[in-house]
Amino acid sequence: MSDKVLAPETLLKQRKHAQKTAADKAAEKVANKKANRQKRQVIFKRAEQYVKEYRQIERSEVRLRRQAKQTGNFFVPAQPKLAFVIRTKGINKIAPKPRKVLQLLRLLQINNGVFIRLTYATTQMLQIITPYAAWGTPNLKTVKELIYKRGYGKVNKQRIPISDNRVIEETLGKYGIICVEDLVHEIYTVGPNFKVANNFLWPFKLSNPTGGW
Repeated sequence: MSDKVLAPETLLKQRKHAQKTAADKAAEKVANKKANRQKRQVIFKRAEQYVKEYRQIERSEVRLRRQAKQTGNFFVPAQPKLAFVIRTKGINKIAPKPRKVLQLLRLLQINNGVFIRLTYATTQMLQIITPYAAWGTPNLKTVKELIYKRGYGKVNKQRIPISDNRVIEETLGKYGIICVEDLVHEIYTVGPNFKVANNFLWPFKLSNPTGGW
């Protein structure tokens, strides 16, 4: 008669299941690590490409300015396509029409700021809300600082800080926007998916300027 004690069948099944789960998790971890490494490489290449593109635009403008100066002409820069609008007044004593425009532009609170595409229609809207808002054309540095330092995304109608590229990829990945640099590029260049990218950005909550408005 054998002294060997056989483990219960249920215990063997539990051990087998635990081993399989551990193996699956290890394999998934390796796969995720590899995928993240590849993704980082893609993001790095895109960032390099954007830097080259921004420099080309800047050099082209400098060259055209010099050519115009040499020939005695005036350089007329291209019409800006992007504007940043900040609400400067509260809700008191606002006529219905400007109030509606402010709602359409998502400027619901004082010191809220949003990017908009400059067209004839939006320019007319800006004229209507001139007493209640201030606007200008932001440069690349301003766009980057706003998104990196004060950017929040709209995910399932919730305000989520853009602290991870996954927040962007999960919402805008299907449009080819997978990282903060993609988002900055889409906004700054007013790309084909500007509307989607801009709607993803929660209206910026800014502080009062020194001395007030």
